[in-house]
Amino acid sequence: MLKMAKEKKEEEKKSSSNNIMVGVIWNCADIKFLMATLLIFFLLATLLIPFKPPFLSYSYSLSSTSCVSSSSNSSSSSLNRFLQNKTVEQQQEQQDSLVLKRSFATVGSAAYLFIQMGAYRGGPTTFAVIGLSSKPLHVYSNPDYACTWVPADNASASVSGQTYKILPDWGYGRVYTVVVVNCTFPSPVSADGSGGRLFVTATAGGGGGDAPAAVGEKFLALEEAPGSVNMSLYSAPPKHDYLYCGSPLYGGLSPQRVREWLAYHVKLFGEERSHFVIHDAGGVHPEVREVLRPWIERGVVTLQDVRDQERFDGYYHNQFLVVNDCLHRYRFTARWIFYFDVDEFIYVEPGLTLGTFMDSMSKYTQFTIEQMPMSSKLCLKEDAGKNGRMWGMEKLVYRDVKRGIRRDRKYVIQPRNAFAAGVHLSQNFDGKTTHKTEGKIKYFHYHGTIANRKEPCREFVNATELTFEGTPYVRDDTLRKLAGSVKMFEAKKIGSVLRRTRQ
Repeated sequence: MLKMAKEKKEEEKKSSSNNIMVGVIWNCADIKFLMATLLIFFLLATLLIPFKPPFLSYSYSLSSTSCVSSSSNSSSSSLNRFLQNKTVEQQQEQQDSLVLKRSFATVGSAAYLFIQMGAYRGGPTTFAVIGLSSKPLHVYSNPDYACTWVPADNASASVSGQTYKILPDWGYGRVYTVVVVNCTFPSPVSADGSGGRLFVTATAGGGGGDAPAAVGEKFLALEEAPGSVNMSLYSAPPKHDYLYCGSPLYGGLSPQRVREWLAYHVKLFGEERSHFVIHDAGGVHPEVREVLRPWIERGVVTLQDVRDQERFDGYYHNQFLVVNDCLHRYRFTARWIFYFDVDEFIYVEPGLTLGTFMDSMSKYTQFTIEQMPMSSKLCLKEDAGKNGRMWGMEKLVYRDVKRGIRRDRKYVIQPRNAFAAGVHLSQNFDGKTTHKTEGKIKYFHYHGTIANRKEPCREFVNATELTFEGTPYVRDDTLRKLAGSVKMFEAKKIGSVLRRTRQ
């Protein structure tokens, strides 16, 4: 009995051990199955993520380092934010899986399409608009302009005109070139004085960037108030016989040289018959302004401040811009316009007056004037010690006579027959030109003296002919002989107000 009980316990113990072993084996099989299932799931997920269907609104972020540390998660988040903040242009570069599309981001503008200085009526049917435009644009593209006149009393009756442009700077432009836009309408516009507005549309001609060739910038060029224009101006005799259009003045000019030049030419041209337009590009400092003041007060001189043009890089302080604006601004004010500089003195030969000579030139639209270059250093030995009180035109008496040199000429033009101005000659006019003026008129050029604030005499000599610094000179007293009469003329007209003018 005891033996049977003992055997039964041993069988139960053995059976229990077998059950435990079977459970362990069964549990291991479950784990393997679970692991295999998870492995397959992760493999499928990895393959499916790049091809996420559009209906899935969630996303997976699987990384081999996702369980390493929280700092790794932070770095990954920063990278994602960086990628999300890429510019539109950078995103567009990756639109095509076969071609890398590059983008070009624009920043600012290199030059303006048009910079207007002035706009003027040229008669019942014509207008001129003067300004600057991008030089490369006009060289490599074909910018165009269109004009429209809108009457003040009937805005719906606008009229389109024929337009052509003139580039008068002879290729000397820099970042900017000068443009004269001529607008001509088929019939008189607001010729009854009713007023109106002139609009100009400027296009880049396909070379200005993103805008199509036909898309332009429309701007108001000129507005005439009712009753502000008298059409008789364009057919009546001009107010002045002679008008001086000066190039822009800049730098440290000598007040004394400006004083001499102005007094001399007011006497030559005649105070009642002439007018002088001076353009200040930075050279009319307070001392020069005091020299101009008495003549401005007498109505002989108009001083224009054009310093703002220095913002725009054109040739020689935008010289071509200034002279063209002056031409059209005073086109119907004077019979003749003179173009020369403030270190140049016009001289009419004995036996002629300026009036009789100019009358003889009336059949020409323009004529040029021969240059007489003068030394800016050589003075007479007899003037040593008193030269400080003498005017430049009376103490600088040696003329350069070197041969074989082509010297610049200056010119005079009838403005009503001119459409654009140059510095030494106009190329846009109606009529004839002559250069055969030798023996009648010339100009003495004192180069280097106008911006010299010191005493110009550097060498005192006593000779009628000499060679100095490799250049041959001869003595020429032409203007020296006129200095006394010019001083008397100045004193008569404005008194002694300028007697203390400094070099």
